[in-house]
Amino acid sequence: MPQDSTYILNSFSDTTGLPDSIRQLVRETAGSINKSGKIILPAIESDQQVIWRFLTIFLVAATIYILLRYWRYRYLTNKLNVEYDQKKGVYDGILANHNPYYRSLNAEAKDRFIKRTILFIEAKEFECVGMDMEDEMPVLISAAAIQLTFGLQDFLLNYFNKIYILKNRYRYENASVPYEGNVSPEGIYLSWIDFLREYGDYTDGENVGLHEMAHALVYVNFTVTDGEDESFRKKFYDFSPIGRPIMEKMQAGQTNLLDKYAATNFEEFWAVCIETFFEKPVPFREQLPDLYNSLCHLLNQDPTTSGKILRPLA
Repeated sequence: MPQDSTYILNSFSDTTGLPDSIRQLVRETAGSINKSGKIILPAIESDQQVIWRFLTIFLVAATIYILLRYWRYRYLTNKLNVEYDQKKGVYDGILANHNPYYRSLNAEAKDRFIKRTILFIEAKEFECVGMDMEDEMPVLISAAAIQLTFGLQDFLLNYFNKIYILKNRYRYENASVPYEGNVSPEGIYLSWIDFLREYGDYTDGENVGLHEMAHALVYVNFTVTDGEDESFRKKFYDFSPIGRPIMEKMQAGQTNLLDKYAATNFEEFWAVCIETFFEKPVPFREQLPDLYNSLCHLLNQDPTTSGKILRPLA
């Protein structure tokens, strides 16, 4: 066994002949000694000091986050107020001319509807395919989403950044039947001619705008959970056990107020229910009261009332 090596130093500056590792150790030791010759050890934090330091960092970070949220809220509120003052008259004219739901609102609800429409337009990119953009297009399409979500806290359908507007019906993924609209991960697609025509006839239970926004609402809540509304997610599980038996009876051949397309699957059943809920609310309530009431509960609104909203939002 080799013996341990012993090195005798006259001073910390005399390191001639020492191995590199020992030289480094000497330099580090020398740096820890003050002029009086006492060794200075690094300060060691107590557990209490560590906790206080962590709490201080946390409180500073939390304060910054709260301030940023507040400033963003103030900025968006101020921007919304300016936009509202500038566009209220124009939007009111467009909506009153084309959207029966909006026409039926009281004055307070109309103001709230326009403000939500402005925010929805600001959050989306609208792209026309095969036609020129018209001023009313983003307003009316956004209004369909606001109508559906008017009783919900979260209404922007955040996942969907793009809405594509096509002139007429179109083929999608080699489908045998042309589409009036569809929802995909790339965005929301709508046939403008069908959109206008079906809002123009607001009693037939067919409305591609509401139909596709219904698909989009379920998509953001259950597929991507981006922009979901917590209340809607929970209450949808109350709607499902009421709706599924009705759909299954339709698949077995039973008819009712709902369009037969509702028997395709539960996703289409949901979207057709939405169309009927808004366009035929009174006969819907009379013929399928449990289903109608479950939709009122789910969407927090009743289309037969002027204010629409059942429970005030926070």
